[in-house]
Amino acid sequence: MIEVSHLTKRYGSRTAVEDLTFTVESGVVYGFLGPNGAGKSTTMNILAGCLAATEGQVTIDGYDIFDQPVKAKARVGYLPEQPPLYTGMTVREYLSFVARAKGVKIPALDAELDRVLAVTGTVEVADRLIRNLSKGFRQRVGIAQALLADPSVVILDEPTVGLDPLQIVEIRQLIRSLGKDRTVILSTHILSEVQTVCDKVLMIHKGHLIAGGTPAELEERFAGRATYHITAKAGLAEAREALEPVPGVLDIQAHEDDAGRCRLEVSVAGEARDMDEKLSFALSDRRIPVLRLEREQASLEDVFLALTQEADAPNETVKGGRRHDGHL
Repeated sequence: MIEVSHLTKRYGSRTAVEDLTFTVESGVVYGFLGPNGAGKSTTMNILAGCLAATEGQVTIDGYDIFDQPVKAKARVGYLPEQPPLYTGMTVREYLSFVARAKGVKIPALDAELDRVLAVTGTVEVADRLIRNLSKGFRQRVGIAQALLADPSVVILDEPTVGLDPLQIVEIRQLIRSLGKDRTVILSTHILSEVQTVCDKVLMIHKGHLIAGGTPAELEERFAGRATYHITAKAGLAEAREALEPVPGVLDIQAHEDDAGRCRLEVSVAGEARDMDEKLSFALSDRRIPVLRLEREQASLEDVFLALTQEADAPNETVKGGRRHDGHL
């Protein structure tokens, strides 16, 4: 588990990260989501022990990364955005060098190299020079070095940047497999990647944590409103009269066809609960046949855009009148 408390990083007069507080659970794939310049890489460098914080505290499995750096860092594997590869070495030579630097002893070295090569699908290129590898294989080698010494936490900073579509799919599958037996923190600004790979999301914007939860929870909690598409066998006035009194209904757009049916778009408040039942019952109470009732779910992109725009407002708050504290 990782616990981050009131983390702040300043570079002179510029604040890259400000008062971040969140908890990362064990055995979960987290998406660390934010636009370019949001502070994601700075935070990850601090979590990995590569950068000192200005203020705050970070503990990994109970070890303070500033006061007990050796024990804390031993539990973390890190792939920065630019993988730290020595391109004049073969893959096996490079991984052997990193493993020894991480404290892997000689008797266990060959077995450890074989393990990470197998996990990352790099066995076939183990004896090739890194400079001759494709971008996708270089990323795999970067992930392999992060997995050496079997860390309980793996931090990956933009691992799919610059890859072709097939390589992206392969790296995402690898990340999902890693998340089965360890904690993975994945930094990205690609929303589809979060939805495909991550169990939970931490959204960061301008150095502030603005939301946290599962993708589904964020869509439900922060979307603001949802839309229901309803087809009913009734006139417009009759359908409106049935639906307008339902608590949570914000707006109704409708039109009628020649077959005596009306098609409605019903906007409801995002926090409203059991709206499928409420809308259906309201129509059935008037003996109006419902031919179709379908909810249009807000996307994670909608949520992210809404939250970042709200955070840019003069009084930087989120739903509920305060920032999300990041405890999931």
